[in-house]
Amino acid sequence: MTTTTASDAAPGPVPGPASGDGGVRTAAEPRPSLGARIRARLGGTAVQVFLVLVGLFWLMPTIGLFFSSLRDASDISTTGWWKVFTAPAQLTFGNYEKLLQNDVITNSLLSTLVITVSSTVLLVVIGSLAGYAFAWMEFPGRDWWFLVVVGLLVVPVQVALAPVAKLFGIIGIFETTLGVVLFHVAFGLPFAVFLLRNFFAEIPRELLEAARLDGAGEIRLFVRVVMPLGGPAIASLGIFQFLWVWNDMLVALIFADSDHPPITVALQQQLRQLGNNIDVLAPGAFVSMLIPLVVFFAFQRQFVQGVMAGAVK
Repeated sequence: MTTTTASDAAPGPVPGPASGDGGVRTAAEPRPSLGARIRARLGGTAVQVFLVLVGLFWLMPTIGLFFSSLRDASDISTTGWWKVFTAPAQLTFGNYEKLLQNDVITNSLLSTLVITVSSTVLLVVIGSLAGYAFAWMEFPGRDWWFLVVVGLLVVPVQVALAPVAKLFGIIGIFETTLGVVLFHVAFGLPFAVFLLRNFFAEIPRELLEAARLDGAGEIRLFVRVVMPLGGPAIASLGIFQFLWVWNDMLVALIFADSDHPPITVALQQQLRQLGNNIDVLAPGAFVSMLIPLVVFFAFQRQFVQGVMAGAVK
């Protein structure tokens, strides 16, 4: 005869006091944590609408600048930009025609483009070479030199303005485009080397060894293997550098040529004559803001991939 003990019995509902479900109750589910409850509430439609309103409020200055750039100087001086919603006839592209005829603004945009593109390209090339060297090449004091590079990340730009200005004056590149480019490249290199070295170090060693076995030298290995794999990180670095140099005013105000200043300095100079050229100042400021946005959204996918690189194994 076989007997069945309590331990052999199949698990089932636990008897309990009489209730609406026939006097049987199931095991109580764990109560959600406070964080889970907050997360569930934040996913509601009301919260999403609130966040959209906050985003629109944050974009309000940009929207106002855009509409101001499409209004005449007399309209800008007398009424606010929101007047266009009740009087859309005020909108005109005449201000942008005047902007293209303003030699100061157009030359400053060209100078800014030259400085920004040159600084970005030089930084990407030098930073990529240095990052690859620190990641995969053996040389004396490699780790110590990398610690020096990391330490340079905390050096503020303001500390070097006076000594670098004196050095540039001695070698004859003060108030030149070359001086501005070299300054931006020098202060962008620590971050570039740190970012790219950590990214390149994640490349599988077997892949590099296989390329070496096929006869690839260091230069060919760097160009054909490392650079394509490092595309997301390089794109992120390029976007960071482009935005920083384009929007910079401190370095440009000190080191740039006063006859051909970048757009930030040119707009600052135009503010002194605000009453006479407000119809040029508004579209100039909007164009100055629009170009970095176009660059960012053009490389948005690569930027996100570069930022998230290494976050998931």
